[in-house]
Amino acid sequence: MSGKERPWGYRENLHGKNPDWELHPDTESIRAGLSRSGFGETGEALYLSSGFTYSSAEEAVASFADETDHFLYSRFHNPTVAMFEKRLAALEGAELCAATGSGMSAMFTSIACLVSQGDHVVASASMFSSCYVVLSEFLPKWGVTVEFVTGSEKSDWEKALSRPTKAVFIETPSNPMLEIVDIAMVSELAHKVGATVIVDNVMASPILQKPLQHGADVVMYSATKHIDGQGRVLGGAILGSADYINNHFQPFARHTGPNLSAFNAWVLLKSLETIGMRVERMNSNAQAVAEFLASHSKVSAVNYPGLKSHRGYEINARQMSGGGTTLSFEVKGGQSALFAVMNALKVIDISNNLGDSKSLITHPASTTHRRLAPELRAELGINDSLARLSVGLEHSTDLIKDLEQALK
Repeated sequence: MSGKERPWGYRENLHGKNPDWELHPDTESIRAGLSRSGFGETGEALYLSSGFTYSSAEEAVASFADETDHFLYSRFHNPTVAMFEKRLAALEGAELCAATGSGMSAMFTSIACLVSQGDHVVASASMFSSCYVVLSEFLPKWGVTVEFVTGSEKSDWEKALSRPTKAVFIETPSNPMLEIVDIAMVSELAHKVGATVIVDNVMASPILQKPLQHGADVVMYSATKHIDGQGRVLGGAILGSADYINNHFQPFARHTGPNLSAFNAWVLLKSLETIGMRVERMNSNAQAVAEFLASHSKVSAVNYPGLKSHRGYEINARQMSGGGTTLSFEVKGGQSALFAVMNALKVIDISNNLGDSKSLITHPASTTHRRLAPELRAELGINDSLARLSVGLEHSTDLIKDLEQALK
């Protein structure tokens, strides 16, 4: 399928029993985008095909001319990928969704498809290191100026958005410091200067935060995280208006090829069926773990938006339905003390992933964010005694016991 009339958000039911009411997101995560073959399978079909055939030469011509809907090539589109896109779009409340091969391909493409030489971009300073590298190193090579804003003070954003701006990129909550940016406030300021607002919603997931409802134009995900959430496949997704997807993303992606494989799309499609239950459990676990760590004598700081002590607590309460599944904390005694704690853990694994069903801990300064200059890490608060903890689906009592014995 390549035409602009592509029914990306359409829910197909071969028996004609489409509900005439608005479905709950929990139902959408299971039913949206369902497109059965003539066999009427209950499980979604996996179309492992690189290309597609045409009934005639004339049909091929019409398909490439966007005069008819027909799958052309899996680098452009694929039936299994289409089901995943439709389902995630329905869950997010977006007009259209486009899937990519990884979270970073989604991040890069979401902004690269918009900018050209001479454009101005504004971004939140606290973010995943690879995103920071794309904005601070790669885009300037194209002649794009990028300005970073620290925190959520309106005056700082007003200053950065005082001139025409092509795009605004914000990550909220941020990785790993869990900084919160006021999406509605930034979106209002950005739209006054003609900017497209892109929100990296990876840390929140589509269950806990809906950036489009707060004024954002585009939402992007590393589907590897909560959407799969079980450590199996890589994937990414970009969601927004039909105009953005069809007229900006698709022309860029069609020729650069950041496509998602059919197999990974199938895994992610099935994962969406349980994302609500998984994220809600992980969120409640993270709240309990954060409260435990905040009261521990050997922990000097805990960064978690669900704690009233967090400086972004009030903003977070307005735009998220929970504190999230990930937190970061500092241990007294520096890196050596932190490493001793990490090495003593018996349930929680050391790994640089997040949003997984298994609880995972990492040392950002030496792993995920080691690419950043020491001065920048210090400015962002990513010091040697900081650990990032992605809280999984284990029982919260076991996670707390594990941390308690390790902290001894």
